[in-house]
Amino acid sequence: MNSRPDLKIDWASAEAARYACEKWHYSKCVPVFKCVRVGVWENEKFIGVVIFSNGAAPQSHCPYGIQRTEICELTRVALASHVTPVTRIISIALRFLRRNSPRLKLIVSYADPEKGHHGGIYAGGGWVYAGRTSSCEQFEWTKTGERVHTKTIRTGRRGYATQLKENGVIRSVKVWKHKYLMPLDDEMRRKIEPLRKPYPKRVRSVDSDTSANHAEEGGANPTRTLLKKRGDA
Repeated sequence: MNSRPDLKIDWASAEAARYACEKWHYSKCVPVFKCVRVGVWENEKFIGVVIFSNGAAPQSHCPYGIQRTEICELTRVALASHVTPVTRIISIALRFLRRNSPRLKLIVSYADPEKGHHGGIYAGGGWVYAGRTSSCEQFEWTKTGERVHTKTIRTGRRGYATQLKENGVIRSVKVWKHKYLMPLDDEMRRKIEPLRKPYPKRVRSVDSDTSANHAEEGGANPTRTLLKKRGDA
């Protein structure tokens, strides 16, 4: 008897993606970049989204000899409590994306060690670990203690230029992330495979690399904002 849950995927609306990210992802926000949103159902219940986007690095395609339109970033895996392994959900979402975006050749994703993540969901899915990223500057404000990326400050998004002028910066820090690659065709796999490094070890125990709270349950409201489910597992 097959006890595996019935898993279905399809496109998700912006409203549903926002609901899932705010409720089930540690960042509590959706990416600011142009996104492709894949909704996930388990046993007919909406359990979250997998989001792909252009990412923050406009030159991310250059090291791999491909066009900007041939690479994207997996930027969110925001899921409620579920039975299906996250690696399986991501794998199915990748196949769904590939069918609908045949020009894509490479997916990149990152795991943040500051959040206790080492990329176990990518290692379990056979992604290529490409090592640590180069460090990037971030800042902390004097009053709020909030750390903000330098690009956010330079562009003045969310009023940070004004905050910088009024509050100044008390500390500049350097951070890095684990980088993972998923080639989508044989040619790209041949290019990427030489970059493979041993998978990093878990720094500390966490339940998942995908969410700060998986105990929440999928609601009815976001389910109604999605298209008809068509991607059977």
